[in-house]
Amino acid sequence: MTISQDASAPLIVVVGATGTQGGSVIKALEESDKPYRMRGFTRDMSKPAAQELTKKGVEMVTVDPNPTPENKAKVNQAFEGATYAFAVTIHAVSTSKERESAEGKMFVDAAKAAKVKLFIWSGQENYTEVSGGKYTRADHFDAKAAVTQYCKDTGIPFVNVEAAIHYQNFLGPSAPRKQPDGTFAMFAASSPDSLAHLIDASGDYGLWVRKAIDEWPGGETEILTSADFLSRAAIASTLSKGKFTGKTVKYVQISQEQQAKGMAAAGLPEDAIIMLTDMYNCLGEFGFYGGKDVGPSQNGLARRPRTFEEFVKEHIEQFNRILA
Repeated sequence: MTISQDASAPLIVVVGATGTQGGSVIKALEESDKPYRMRGFTRDMSKPAAQELTKKGVEMVTVDPNPTPENKAKVNQAFEGATYAFAVTIHAVSTSKERESAEGKMFVDAAKAAKVKLFIWSGQENYTEVSGGKYTRADHFDAKAAVTQYCKDTGIPFVNVEAAIHYQNFLGPSAPRKQPDGTFAMFAASSPDSLAHLIDASGDYGLWVRKAIDEWPGGETEILTSADFLSRAAIASTLSKGKFTGKTVKYVQISQEQQAKGMAAAGLPEDAIIMLTDMYNCLGEFGFYGGKDVGPSQNGLARRPRTFEEFVKEHIEQFNRILA
């Protein structure tokens, strides 16, 4: 169904509409047989993605997520009239835990002021709590978890839809690297057998947000996305010879020190290296969702999400360029 312009249709505000998760939310709701009006937030209206969404009928507005008093007033105004709202914060290496949680709380406050029927938040697990205090610097996860707790504290009707590891990472920062012998390798300090939940974030994350809206009220208040559950070795195997790329791709476990040196060589600041190290360590030791059962969250989706193998097939040209 096309995006509705009928004033009687529910209005859904989508933070980060031109981004990975926000864009996926719009796609999933656009595929729904229910009519929705949509208002998308973007930092930059000149982006081709923003212009394309405007052509589709999305009401696009420029929003600066920096939680200053002036921006908070503009965000509140942009939320006015919303029936539902989806929000996500984007962590950059320069973003502090405090700044990210303040940004998320700003969206919660705006949604509450607008009296939305449901606020859908893209949260994560609190790795400090999951690890019993062993890993306290997974700031990106803990900041999002602080916003989840804030939702509970404010009493806003909300669903926390947590995003698994993005398949897209393996086209970017986690992509295999060419070795002197012509093969390719993926490096990390995690065990080759370390398992993680994964999804096609841009293609499928919105399916779980659509599920949250379709099932409200009475649905789950926490949804854990997962389209595949693979080890590091299995991910490398999927990209390797005999599958689709015709290349040999290996997973190589390295030491914590080697991993930190690699991050530093890539230009990451010390704080970011500490944060990522704690995040990877907690994931490997306690699981991405801290051992929670993801099964119930996979029921009631509008369609089956893509497996990693299917994602590789669909993006084979991009993987072939990486593995050239």
